[in-house]
Order: sequence, then structure tokens, then C-alpha cells
Amino acid sequence: MTSATLHLTAPTRVERRILTLARHLETFVEHRIAARAERREIALDLLREQQARRQDPRAVEHLLAQMGVPGR
Repeated sequence: MTSATLHLTAPTRVERRILTLARHLETFVEHRIAARAERREIALDLLREQQARRQDPRAVEHLLAQMGVPGR
């Protein structure tokens, strides 16, 4: 009786494979989350850099003068 009880408590082959699949799936999802967070961080850094750049007010006048258009 004891050996039958112990045998029934161990996971079956199908259950072990499902657990393995779940671990692989969890690893895959965590990798995607980390990659998405990294891409988001890069995008935020680029946005901060663009916003931090100051526009030279004379740059527009200079470009207009090069094109031969009178200034504003």
C-alpha cells in the first residue's frame, strides 16, 4: 500500500514535460520584457537628448540667407 501511495505522488512524464515547457515559456517572456524595457530606455534617452539640444536662433537665418531668401 505504501509503495502505491508514493508512486502516485511523483509527477508523471507529461507533468514533468509541462513543467519544463512552463519554465521555457517563462524564460522567453522574461527575455521579451527585458528587451522591450531596454528599447524603451534607449528611446527615452534619445528623446531626452533631442529635447536637451538648444536650437540656435541664428541657424534659421543662416540657412535662409544661404538659400537667398530674405530674413524674417
